[in-house]
Amino acid sequence: MTGKSTAEDDHVFHLFVRAKDPKVEQWEGSRSGTQAALDVFNADETGDIEDIERHLSHLAGDASEVYTDAIPSTPPTSAFSRLFSSRSPPKLDSLSKILEQNTIKPLRPILNDLRSIKSDAEIANMRHAGRASGRAFTEAMRQSWTTEKDLNAFLEYTFKRNGCDTSAYVPVVAGGKNARQIHYVRNDDVLHDGDVVVADAGGEYGNYITDITRTWPVSGRFTPPQKDLYNAILATQRTCISLCRANASNSLDKLHQIAEETLKDSLTQLGFDMSGNALQTLFPHHLGHYIGLDVHDTPGQSRKAPLRPGQCVTVEPGLYVPDTDRWPAAFRGMGIRIEDSVCVQEEHPLVLSTEAVKEVEDIEALRA
Repeated sequence: MTGKSTAEDDHVFHLFVRAKDPKVEQWEGSRSGTQAALDVFNADETGDIEDIERHLSHLAGDASEVYTDAIPSTPPTSAFSRLFSSRSPPKLDSLSKILEQNTIKPLRPILNDLRSIKSDAEIANMRHAGRASGRAFTEAMRQSWTTEKDLNAFLEYTFKRNGCDTSAYVPVVAGGKNARQIHYVRNDDVLHDGDVVVADAGGEYGNYITDITRTWPVSGRFTPPQKDLYNAILATQRTCISLCRANASNSLDKLHQIAEETLKDSLTQLGFDMSGNALQTLFPHHLGHYIGLDVHDTPGQSRKAPLRPGQCVTVEPGLYVPDTDRWPAAFRGMGIRIEDSVCVQEEHPLVLSTEAVKEVEDIEALRA
């Protein structure tokens, strides 16, 4: 926590941490301790987190405003949340009592602004993760796979082998009909020739993530309908990535609208009836989200604001065709998504995951 000192425009940084405890650390691993709070994290004042209650009243007493998300500012919306909202942990009740005279403001919007614009060092970490992960995807596409779990294991291993610290999230490895489930994570089915496989995965490096999705044929060659649908999505993705630059003044919501228009035109040309809610059925998710320290970074940040240099986003159009009579027979049951991590710059986008091939000719050449 930070608080104003008596000096003009100066602040005191207080950091309360768990104290060193050799017996506990033998079981749970090392703790930084209070001395490291001063020496490593540059705190002005420190103390044992177990003693924070007796310090907090004094620290918050003179504050006109307290920024925290520890005390919910809005009532819970889901039935599950409401069920437990009246059963606050004792420490949270104590915090509410200490701060009852203060004006409470949410901390998340401020943190979102700080996290949203990446420094050159942060972008370098994300580029490292994208490069290592993209190469893992291309290596995977060179090989023949018979099960989702084997492909899943290969990707996660190769992310690390190529220089990532770990996986950024639980991968989606979905073959055939499973590809229509956007967040399918069972990854335990058999892969069949004639189907495509959708792999949504990425590595993490220095706490920063990359988010990549590629779709390719299990057999190594697309069927003509698969190629047509894939190229419609790829053309949409190319268009939207090209507009991820500050001087285009686009927001993620605007890019989503462009993706919808482009996909609708392409699908009409392929013989789809796009009347009614057809587009929402075939393309049910947003085109992209913010990324950084987390896969869905800066939660709650508006997608209506124009993109700014240093922001990093995903661009991930996808189509998921139900296996019903409403849709052209050649495309029924298909699920295809293509996703890259992109850093917004002033005049052009920086694709962080470019090493993962995605052109039809390039994918097929890997197994030729």
